[in-house]
Amino acid sequence: MANVNLNTVWHGNTKGNGTIQGNGFETNIAIPESLGGSGEGAEPKGLLVSSAASCYSMTLVAMLETRKLNVTGLTMNSEATNSKEEGFKITHYPNIVLSADATEEQIESANRAIVAADKGCAVGNTLKKADVQINIEGKVSVGYGEGII
Repeated sequence: MANVNLNTVWHGNTKGNGTIQGNGFETNIAIPESLGGSGEGAEPKGLLVSSAASCYSMTLVAMLETRKLNVTGLTMNSEATNSKEEGFKITHYPNIVLSADATEEQIESANRAIVAADKGCAVGNTLKKADVQINIEGKVSVGYGEGII
């Protein structure tokens, strides 16, 4: 695994904000308003969920490519909840669109990739070891899609 190096710069107090920069990205960060901050940037839980979502989606894309499936669209929503009863829970909702001439076998292969990508995502697996629940509710359809990740 490659080393990860980040640079974080903070301006001001809890009402301030900052930036975090790594290889290939830079984003604003801030303490959420609900915790007394400015809310003018990404907050830690959002960054954590975005790491899980990007890992899962990139793993899924690689698996779909390996299976030589003709994907015409791939989008995904993710949501996270945190409660005393259920703990921290992330649900990914991938939506794969295969070409109009996709066979039943290709649709089944895409559905298997949805499940396999969850098992193959290193970030998700690390979070699961910390008792984070990760659920996948995927959908495969045939036709014309938009937004290939």
